[in-house]
Amino acid sequence: MTDSDRPAEAQAQPRDPSTKVTAPDEQPRRPWRAGLSGKLLVLTLLFVMMSEILIYVPSIANFRLSWLRDSHATASVAAMVLADGSEVPKALQGRLLASTDTIAIALLTGERRRLLAIDMPPETVDVHVDLSEMKPFQAIVDAFGVLFEAHPHTIRVTGAVPGQDERVEIVISDRRLRAAMLAYSRNILLLSLMISIISAVLVYMSLRWLLVRPIKRLSSAIGHFAENPEDADRVIVPSGRADEIGDAERQLATMQRQLSDTIQQKRRLADLGLAVSKINHDLRNLLASAQLFSDRLASSPDPTVQRILPKIVGTLDRAVGYTRSVMSYGRAREAPPSRRIVDLRQLADDVGEVLGLPQQSGIVFDNRIEPRLEIDADPDQLFRVLVNLSRNAVQVMEAETGAALVKRLEISAHREGSVVTIRVTDTGPGVPAKVREHLFQPFQGSARKGGTGLGLAIAAELVRAHGGTIRLAEEAPGTAFEITLPDRPVDLAAVRRAAGR
Repeated sequence: MTDSDRPAEAQAQPRDPSTKVTAPDEQPRRPWRAGLSGKLLVLTLLFVMMSEILIYVPSIANFRLSWLRDSHATASVAAMVLADGSEVPKALQGRLLASTDTIAIALLTGERRRLLAIDMPPETVDVHVDLSEMKPFQAIVDAFGVLFEAHPHTIRVTGAVPGQDERVEIVISDRRLRAAMLAYSRNILLLSLMISIISAVLVYMSLRWLLVRPIKRLSSAIGHFAENPEDADRVIVPSGRADEIGDAERQLATMQRQLSDTIQQKRRLADLGLAVSKINHDLRNLLASAQLFSDRLASSPDPTVQRILPKIVGTLDRAVGYTRSVMSYGRAREAPPSRRIVDLRQLADDVGEVLGLPQQSGIVFDNRIEPRLEIDADPDQLFRVLVNLSRNAVQVMEAETGAALVKRLEISAHREGSVVTIRVTDTGPGVPAKVREHLFQPFQGSARKGGTGLGLAIAAELVRAHGGTIRLAEEAPGTAFEITLPDRPVDLAAVRRAAGR
C-alpha cells in the first residue's frame, strides 16, 4: 500500500510534539550532580559569608558610632573656640559649621543650653543620640535604619567634652554618614568575598587532599573488587595512614580478603559437589557389582573366604551408606544419629582392619579399649568419625621417612558415669599452629599437603549431632583427638508412664 492508498485522516494525523523520538543508540543523559568536592566548595563559601555577615552587623553599628564620635569631637573643638566669650563674626561661624558639617552647635552647662552657632534652624530633629548612653542593640537598629532609609534625616548628637564639665550638642544631617556607611559596607562585601574565595579554595584543596581523594580511592577499590571478588590481587592495599581513613582502608582490605576467601571456598564446594555427584554415580555401580561378587563368594567352601567375607560385606554395606549420604555434607545436613548399644572395642578393631593397619609393617595399631566397653551411639556414624581421624593419622605418618621414627596409632576409651571419652592418638609430627585456628572448618583444617580438611569437619559435625564434643588435646606428643559422647538422656516421665505410676 502506498501513501496515496492510506486514508486521508491517517495521513493528516499530526505528530504529538511532546513525543520524543530517540535514536536506538542514543542513551539518555544523566542529570548533572555536584560532586562531594563541589558541595564542599559551595558550603565553604556560604559558611564564610555567613560568618562575615555576623561580623558585619556589629561592625557597621560600631562604624556609625565612630563616625558620630569623630564628628562630635571635631565640633567640640569649634565649640570651645566659639564659647571663649568673644564675638565671632557670622561669616566665621558659617565656615566653622561648614568645616564640621554641622547645622548647629550648642553648649550645655547643667540644665542651661547656649546656642553657639547655627546655619539654618531645622524643622524637626528625627533622631537623638547620646554618646554616653548608647546600647548595643539600639546602635545596630539605628545603623540599619540609616542604611535602608533613602531620605536624609537630622540627628542631634550629645556628648561630653574631654577635660570639661560642659557637654556639646550638635545637629547634623545623616547624608554624609549614610554615604560613608555604604562605602564601608561595599568594602566589607568585597573583602568578605575575597576572604570567602581564598578560604573556600584552601579548605577545598585541603579537604580534597585529606578526604575526597581517599574516599574516591576507597570507592574505586570497592568497584574494582566487585568486578571479580575471587581475584585476591584486587584487594585494596592500605596506604599506611594513621587516621580514620587508614583504619577504613585496613578494615576494607580485611573484609575483601575474607570475602574473597569465602567466595573461593563456595566455588570449591560447588565444584566438589559436582565432582562428588559424578563419583557417587559411578561408585554405586561399582559397589553393586562388588556385592554380586560377594554373593557368589558366599557359596565358596574355603574357610579363609568364609572368615573374611563378613568383613567385606560389612565394608561394602558401609560404602553403600556413604554413597547415599556423601552429598549430605554439601547440603550441610547429616541424618540424625540412630543410636544403639555398641561394643566400642570391636568397632575400633573394624576401623583398624578397614585401614589395613594390622598388615601395615611400619605402623603399629594399638587398641587399648577395654573389652565389653559399651557406648550409646550410631555405629555407622561413630565408625566414620574414627575412620576419618585414624586415616588422617596414618597418611601423615606414612609420609614421614626414617627408620628410627616410632609410628603408632592408639585408640583408647573410658567411661565416667553416662559419658564415654575416646582418644585417638598418633606419634606423628603434630598439628601446625596456623592450622589449629581453623581445625574443624572445611578446606582449612588439613595439616597434610593436598588434604581438604573435610574429614575433620565431618567428624565434628557427627559428634555434635550426638550431643558430644571433639577437641585437639594440647598436652600429648604427636596428635591426640579427644571425643566425649554422652548417653541418651532418660525421659523420667515416659518411664513412669510406662510403669503405670
